[in-house]
Amino acid sequence: MSKMHRDLEELRSQSPRPETPEPDSRQGRRNPPEAGVQLLDDDGAISEQLESCLKHIFAKYCTPKPSPAQNDGKLLEPPEGAYLSSEGLDAWARDTNGAPFDQATKDELLEFMDVTDDGGLTFKGFMQVYQLQTENDEEETWRDLSAHGFDRTLRLVTSRREDADADPRSAAQASS
Repeated sequence: MSKMHRDLEELRSQSPRPETPEPDSRQGRRNPPEAGVQLLDDDGAISEQLESCLKHIFAKYCTPKPSPAQNDGKLLEPPEGAYLSSEGLDAWARDTNGAPFDQATKDELLEFMDVTDDGGLTFKGFMQVYQLQTENDEEETWRDLSAHGFDRTLRLVTSRREDADADPRSAAQASS
């Protein structure tokens, strides 16, 4: 059974939050305080910082695509009315988890999350997926964010190779 399938089962079978959590032991609030960011806010909702990251990730796979003018070094924003088609959903799952979702997981997403009339996962539905996941397994959300290039302060970072490619001095030094 896939991770998403288990999370959806847990949502239906139990309350997503314990009655009296210990301070800073709640899922989504376990990042060290010095990091300055948490995945969930004090009310248990997705934090503004996490929402910005999720918009960027969603925008990489959505239909319609963000306009090229938007990609100026800032985080991407999905266009109004954007959704993940079946292909976009598969690409996101593959880039995040290494494999597309199985059909049972896709069917559950369509049944329980916000989707278009044609079955495309909306950004609201995408947020619902991450709300559920973060409430149940914060570290899984951190792994997902890392797979898409975000660090524990929710900043988009580049790999050393990308840094070298972007810096002509590095290329010149490598060839001498």
